Amino acid sequence: MKTTLRFLPTAATGLAVTLMLVACPVATFAQGTHKNPTSKFYVADLQGTSDLNTGDAIESLKDKSVHSSDGTSIQTKPDSKCAVVLSNGTGVFIDPDTRMEVKKFMQEPFTPNRNDPEVEPSLSQTQVSIPHGTVGLCTPKMVAGSTMVYDTPQASIAIRGRKVVVGTDGDTTTVSLLEGDVTVRGDQYTGGQTLKPGQQAVITRSSPTAPPKIVIQQIPPSQMQALTDRVTQACVARQQVYFASVDPKNLSPQSVFTKDDPTPQLVPVEIVPPTISPVVTVSADSIPAP
Repeated sequence: MKTTLRFLPTAATGLAVTLMLVACPVATFAQGTHKNPTSKFYVADLQGTSDLNTGDAIESLKDKSVHSSDGTSIQTKPDSKCAVVLSNGTGVFIDPDTRMEVKKFMQEPFTPNRNDPEVEPSLSQTQVSIPHGTVGLCTPKMVAGSTMVYDTPQASIAIRGRKVVVGTDGDTTTVSLLEGDVTVRGDQYTGGQTLKPGQQAVITRSSPTAPPKIVIQQIPPSQMQALTDRVTQACVARQQVYFASVDPKNLSPQSVFTKDDPTPQLVPVEIVPPTISPVVTVSADSIPAP
């Protein structure tokens, strides 16, 4: 089966990309003669209205748009939701009335000729804050040395994959693990508790300076469907697109990624499902007799 790939928003010239689809300190980033590509995120699905704060301006988020991620934040409206894909392959579903702040997102240069979308393309370091609201995460298999930490007012969550939901109402944080491995701490400097798939951590504080109270329990059956729906939408988003590192010389002059900077550009590549011709069955009764 062949799969069609399409660069977004314009096609790259002189570049062929083949993809075969198949169903916490961080190590020091390597220094080289070229700067690393800027980490990005792609808006895979947007329903309603959400704001993007780039640090320089606040603008309305647009569906199928691409943005630099480091230092940006997304705020969904009470009647809105969206799903984004980070350039390390992580899908994030953002609930209504949720604020997600990307404090830091760095990546090493991508591995050349990668062909497994289930594996993170390069070493990465992710630091995200959720002041309020809920996000569902679907991550690729993270490479050794990568870190992913999500903070809330009550907790710091070290995520090593692969399907997890983090939510806070400002007073209580709930971390639900459907698949993979996470460690929950009252903050990023103290010892924590590791969740097993099917478990949930509920973290509360009696005051901002009080030590956290962490309760580990099985995910209540009444919550399981809603949690599964969130991570499913995050997983669907990450199956729609992946990022490729492209030399600017190979981009068309009209591409929004073309810049004077010779640094390789991270360009989203849409994964287009193949078109399968319908099977036509001819009834024997319609075949004229010889």
